[in-house]
Amino acid sequence: MNDTAADFDNVKPRLKEASGWFAANTSFKKALTLLSDGAFKLFAHICLESDRRTGCFRATYKELATALRKSKRIIGAYVSELEIHGVCIVQPGKNQFAGTIFEITDYYWPYERSGNDFQSSEQKAYVDSVRKCFLALGCSSGKFGVAEMVSASNLQQRGISWALLEGAMLLGACRKYTSWIEGQALEPIRNLAYFEPLIAELLEKPFPPGYSSYLRKKIRQLAMDWNELRKSGNMVQEYKRS
Repeated sequence: MNDTAADFDNVKPRLKEASGWFAANTSFKKALTLLSDGAFKLFAHICLESDRRTGCFRATYKELATALRKSKRIIGAYVSELEIHGVCIVQPGKNQFAGTIFEITDYYWPYERSGNDFQSSEQKAYVDSVRKCFLALGCSSGKFGVAEMVSASNLQQRGISWALLEGAMLLGACRKYTSWIEGQALEPIRNLAYFEPLIAELLEKPFPPGYSSYLRKKIRQLAMDWNELRKSGNMVQEYKRS
C-alpha cells in the first residue's frame, strides 16, 4: 500500500448535513427483519421525527397516512404491529384530532433519555403498580418486559381502573394456585392476557366491599400450601377452599 492510499484510509467521512440524522444501531437492524415492510417504514418515520431527548413523537393517523402515502386503515395495522412486537408504546389521543403518542421502547431507542414529556405520571404509576403486582403474585412467570408494559399501558388507556385490574389479578392468582394444588397443569401466568376474561367477569359482577383484602390473604395461604406440597413431594387431587 502506498502512502497516498494509506492517507485516504485515515480520512474520516464527513456529513454533508450537520443535523437531522438518526443513530441506527443494531436494534434498528433487528427491527428491519422483525417488522413487515410497511411497519418498518412507519417505525423509521417515527424514529426520524421523534424528539431525541425522549424518544416520543405525536401524530394523527391522517398525518401518518399522508406522510407515508398509505390509508389510515393500513396505518392502524402497522401501529398494531409495532405494539405487538414491543417496538413502540402507543398512547392513543383522546379524540381523532388530538394525535397519538408513540414512544419507542428502550431497546429500539439508541439515545439516552432526558425525560418523557408525553407519558403522564398517572400512566407511569399505573404501569408500575401492574408490574409490582404481577411479579408479587408468585404464580406468574416472574418476568415483566416490554410487551407487558405495552399491555398495561393499553389497559389504562381502555379505562380499566387499577382497582379492577388488581382484583382480576388477585382472582386469577387464587385460581392458578388452586389448580396447581389440585394437580392440574403447572403452567405459570405468563402475561396480562391471562386476566382479560377475569376483567370481563368483574365488569359483569364486581367484588363486594373488602373482597380484595380477603383475596390477598387467600393468596398468601395458597402459596404456603403449595410450597409445602412441593417440599413434601405430595400432590393432592382435591383442595378444600377455606
